[in-house]
Amino acid sequence: QLQASGGGLVQAGDSLKLSCGASGLTFRTATVAWFRQAPGKEREFVAAIKSYNNNNRLYTDSVKGQFAISRDNAKNTVNLEMNSLKLEDTAVYYCATSRSIIDSSMNNNQAYAYWGQGTLVTVSS
Repeated sequence: QLQASGGGLVQAGDSLKLSCGASGLTFRTATVAWFRQAPGKEREFVAAIKSYNNNNRLYTDSVKGQFAISRDNAKNTVNLEMNSLKLEDTAVYYCATSRSIIDSSMNNNQAYAYWGQGTLVTVSS
């Protein structure tokens, strides 16, 4: 079971850190991703990090240099640090995980077997 947390109401330009925790799953050996869904839009890929022996990271173009995904293996969490937030970053953010995801599928929501419930990030002007 995945649990996403850290969402909230912030102003444009602020920073926020989301965390994804797991029970019954070990992130260390799985690919973990963040997706988001804005009101009236489809769910889109944000970022992903591969398992510990690879740690390859992938970001959607719109958040490169702005967001950073990282692991905390001791806490079995994956974090998404979001900086310089923009109005268009407003969305429900979901974490997802699965093992054995090939690099070309890291941004494919259908490749992920387990999903958290989502945490709402609202960016105001």
